[in-house]
Parts: sequence; structure tokens; C-alpha cells
Amino acid sequence: MNRLRMALPVSFLLVSLTLPSIGQTSDESFVSMQTQSQVSNAAANSADRQLSGEEIGDLYMARKQYREATEQYRSLSEQNPRNAVYLNKLGIALHQQTALGAALKYYERAVKTDSKYADAENNIGTIWYQRKKYGKAIRAYQRAIKMRDDMPVLYSNLGYAYFSQGKYDAAIAAFRTALAKDPQFFERGSSRTGSILQDRSVSDRGRFYFLLAKSFAEAGNVERAVLYLRKAKEEGYAQINEVKKDPAFAALLNDPVVIDLLAPKPVESAQP
Repeated sequence: MNRLRMALPVSFLLVSLTLPSIGQTSDESFVSMQTQSQVSNAAANSADRQLSGEEIGDLYMARKQYREATEQYRSLSEQNPRNAVYLNKLGIALHQQTALGAALKYYERAVKTDSKYADAENNIGTIWYQRKKYGKAIRAYQRAIKMRDDMPVLYSNLGYAYFSQGKYDAAIAAFRTALAKDPQFFERGSSRTGSILQDRSVSDRGRFYFLLAKSFAEAGNVERAVLYLRKAKEEGYAQINEVKKDPAFAALLNDPVVIDLLAPKPVESAQP
């Protein structure tokens, strides 16, 4: 394989994976990478040098050349079979090609190699979540949290898994913890390097938006709470008036937008 030369710093090239958030329509799209303009800017600000093998793999990922990235990481993993980072990245590259079984194998190998590797354990959870094995996903996220309890992506993923099981109180508790660790987490829609943020699509969007509004309200973020209440109503959430009785929303009840949201629809008079 030819050695690539590119003026890109390691900090830029590291892979940051983000699965589709609510509103995105493609469940097959696994990654939102840095934009081409960011590539150009990074290239302009760094001296030309020869990339390492890992950086070459990362560059292939940034270009969405997943097959080439897979070959690169596989070669690195074969040369360094005890390197958990290479194994995890190989799993991620395979994940992008929907080779879920193979990806899972390498995530599991990464965790066996490094028993404290929360990113790889999180990625195991995303495989089970995608396969709708929510119990297994939850257990994987819980194991990851025991390894690292400072990663909001773990609590967000856990919350979605609970939500998909219909365990709404557990879901809101997980979302609340994610917000406590990073108040802007849901707005940025990104995850840490090497740790996948799972598909954010849910079947009951109205209820989901309502629970997310409650999480923001409990975190003291009135603006975002109001935003997601509006989204819940737009999705036709039937229990929107629960806001009036739920103590979490007490600070919002005098907000003009909330008052308008909760106002009953005027009855249209029949045309003569």
C-alpha cells in the first residue's frame, strides 16, 4: 500500500463517529465526519510530513473509504494484536460497512485486550441496539459506565435503549445524567473519538421529545425544554398537558410560549 502524504495533524485525523439523530432519514448512514473545508484548513495549518499507519487509516475513514480503512487497520492489528485501539478502529470501519458480526468480534477483542476500554464496550452496545437487542445493549452500556463514568455518550445511548424498552423513567434519568455531564451534548450531536453515538431514531417521537424536554427542565435549561415541548406537540403527543401537573415543569408554566402550547384549540364555527 502506498504511503500517503498529507498535512493533517493527528488530533484532526482521529475518527469521530456520529450516528443519525432524530430528523435524519437514513438508518444506513453511520457516520458524520469532518467537513471538506475543515480538511483543507487543517492541511493549510500543518507542515507536510509522512503519515503513520494509523493516521493513514484515519484519513481513509475521514474520506469515507471504509474498505481501505479496514485493510489498513487490519494490517495494523495483525502487526500489533494487543493494541486495543487498532482493534476498536477496525471494528468501527467494519461497522460502517454494516458488517455487524465482524465489527462485534473486534470490539469484543478490544475489550478483552483492555478491560477498561469503555469506548469499545460502548460500541458493543450499539451493535446490540441496532439489532434491537435492547437488554444486551443496556448491559453493555452499564459495563462501559463502570469503566468510565464521565462520558455523556454512554448515558445518552443508555437512555435511548431504555426508551426503546418502554422504561421511560430510567430513560429520563440517563438523559439527565448526560446533560449534567455536558449541558450541550444533545445540541452538538457528537460523540468522543472512537465511541459511536447510536442511531437516534425512535418510534414514539412525541413521547421522546416530551421526556427530553423534562430532562432539560430538570437541568434548568428552560429554553431547550420549551423547544422540545413544542416538538412534542408538533408530533401529536397526547399527554402534553401533563406539563401542568409535573413539578419538573413548574418553572415553565408562566412562559408565554408554554401557555400558548397548552392552550386549547379554538373550536371552529361551522360555515353557513
